[in-house]
Parts: sequence; C-alpha cells; structure tokens
Amino acid sequence: MIAIIRSLSWLSTCLPQSQVQRVGRALGWLLGSGLRFRRSEVQAALQRCFPEKTPADVRVVADGMYRHLGIFLIESLRTGHMDLATLAEEVDFSGFEKGMQILSQGRGLIVLTAHVGNFELLAMMAALKGAPLTVITKALKPKWLNDWWIETRGKFGVKMLPARDSYRYCREALKANGILGFILDQNMKRNRGVFVDYFGRPACTSPGLALLSAQTGAPVLPVFMLREPDGRHRVHVCDPLPPPACADKEAIRQATQAYTAIIERFVREHPDQWIWLHRRWRTQPLEANAE
Repeated sequence: MIAIIRSLSWLSTCLPQSQVQRVGRALGWLLGSGLRFRRSEVQAALQRCFPEKTPADVRVVADGMYRHLGIFLIESLRTGHMDLATLAEEVDFSGFEKGMQILSQGRGLIVLTAHVGNFELLAMMAALKGAPLTVITKALKPKWLNDWWIETRGKFGVKMLPARDSYRYCREALKANGILGFILDQNMKRNRGVFVDYFGRPACTSPGLALLSAQTGAPVLPVFMLREPDGRHRVHVCDPLPPPACADKEAIRQATQAYTAIIERFVREHPDQWIWLHRRWRTQPLEANAE
C-alpha cells in the first residue's frame, strides 16, 4: 500500500499549482457532496458553533471545508516528492523570524498550532529554515499510512513523537534548545485531559503543552499556516506566551484555556480551513453526560 501512495505522491508532483487547486476541489466535492462523508456531523457542529449563521450559510462553510480538505490531501501527496525550491515559492514563511529570536534565549520553544490551513507545511518549512521541529501527535490509522507520513516528514528533517509516553523526550528536546510542535485541537479521554471552553462548549484538551512550558520555562509561540486565495500559503505568527507561573492544576487549566482561545480565534476567522470532521467535543464532563 505504501508503494501505491508513493506512486500517487510522485504523480501529483506533475501538477502545477492551478491543477492542484482544481483536482483538490473536485476531490472535496466528491467527499462532501458526492459521498457526503460525515456531512451531517460537520454541518451540525458548524451550526452549534455559529448559531448566528443560517442553514444556507452553514452549507457554504461546509462546502468550503470539504474543498479545503481535498486540496490539503493533494498537497500532502505532492510534498512527498516536491523539490525545496518549489516548496519555498509556494509558502511565505517570512514571519517565523520571531521564533528564531526566541530560540536565541536558549530555553527552547514550544510551537502551538492546530488543524488549520496546511499545518503539515508548517513543520516542513521550519525544518527547511534551519529550525527542525519535533512534532507531538497521535499516530494515524492504518499503520501503513502512518509509516508513509513519518517517512515523508523525515525527508524534511521533521521528527515525530507519539502523544502517549513521550514526555521525557519532550523535556530533553527543550533542554537542548529544540523546537516542539503541538497540535492542540484534538479530543482527549477524560482521564488524560482538562476541560476548557471551545466555542462555548467544554472540550477535553491535553494539558501537556502547558505543563511542559511551566516545568521547562520554554515560551509558547502560536503559529498557523493558512492558505491564501491564490493557493499559496502564509505563516501567521502570534506574540509569544510566557510559561505558566506554576504547574498546579488550575494554572495549567488556565494556560490551556488561553491556548485554546487563540485557536478558536483563527478558526472563527477561517472556519472553512479547520477540519470540522474532528469529533472535538466527544468527551464531555460527567455532569454534562448525566444531564
């Protein structure tokens, strides 16, 4: 199966950027309108998060999300065999100098991001700019897809660590003045997360990012890679956040809430570029379930 993916990846490099957009939009239409893959879930989530939108408005955003997803999938295949010059032409990474300045302080850096825009390009471009990331993420299923994913990212110098049982390696990376990348918009099991507000609803979220920042002194830099109307990508870098004052439960929860609020701001501004297929609110507080 990996051989098939590699072949598709190679074939996709023959597509110019305009064709990537066209093929991606067609794939998105197939997923969202032809197969209607989780279409009702996506629209229900959008309606809950944007109650001010009409059903017609929600359908427009959902259509845009599926188009974005289709383009993202084609782009992900294409980057596996893309030459560095072409990649650099399609991505404006000029805002990341702020991250390099923070690294000069010698405390390491934690990059906060989410499934917004083409988040995969963020790690690749950082590595190409001489700032290789170690990305903390859940493994993909099936295994062959995860193997290909790790192999492709490794070509750009990106190191992947599983979200589970990687805390010691994360601390070592920061101690060595490295960069850790956290994708913080995934649902967690109740016994492994803290509940914070996300679009007005409790969302069980990993406390690991805040805990690492508190215990190592590494600042947190929110960074997002968004797709522009012309198909190119541009990095958006926010102001760095200082480590939590301490590592007690409430301080960690408050920091995690602050990180989540930043993610929500970007999703509100670009709702069609967030993957609404995620069952982000699956885990709920026990008292909510009792109701």
